[in-house]
Amino acid sequence: MSAAPKTGTKADSSSSVIEPLSIGEVAQRIVVIRGQRVLLDADLARFYGESTKRLNQQVNRNRQRFPDDFMFQLTDEEFANLRLQSATSSSAHGGRRYAPQAFTEHGAIMASMVLNSERATALSVYVVRAFVELRGLLSANKELATKVHALERKVTVHDRNIAELADSMAALLATPAPPPKRAIGFIDPEDKGSKKTSGRARLKA
Repeated sequence: MSAAPKTGTKADSSSSVIEPLSIGEVAQRIVVIRGQRVLLDADLARFYGESTKRLNQQVNRNRQRFPDDFMFQLTDEEFANLRLQSATSSSAHGGRRYAPQAFTEHGAIMASMVLNSERATALSVYVVRAFVELRGLLSANKELATKVHALERKVTVHDRNIAELADSMAALLATPAPPPKRAIGFIDPEDKGSKKTSGRARLKA
């Protein structure tokens, strides 16, 4: 008769292995409110494997560790605007009585600390990486947009210079040839006749 499998073996512990978060999945849940990129409490709680209620309880018990640049609660108007957006209507923010709390990058780190769970500690790394990745992408896109704008201005000036040069050349080509220059001084008509006669005489000779 075979012995019963022991608990706590390598096979059993594999079920508790914490799967890493997709940075793209986290980044999709980051929204901009009051000019700050934030994760709402329901999304952050889901990433950390906790209920929204427990997350907010722990945060409220350690409120002194969450200044306004770490976490803030949305106003009713901000919450209403978020619910109108398709990106947030599919998350766990509908049907709740109170406006959610929003966590910045530093607030997300602090939340993992007050939750003090293995999963929250491990996955906070991926949450922070998502903030950093998104910040880098936005910075790169802003720099690219600035370069494109500068290039457009250069091309516009270049095209204008070419057009002005072409107009100048066209004006020069359209200018009629100058009339033949007249001789300087007075010439007697008889002298003209004598010159013509002498010229003919030379031809006959």
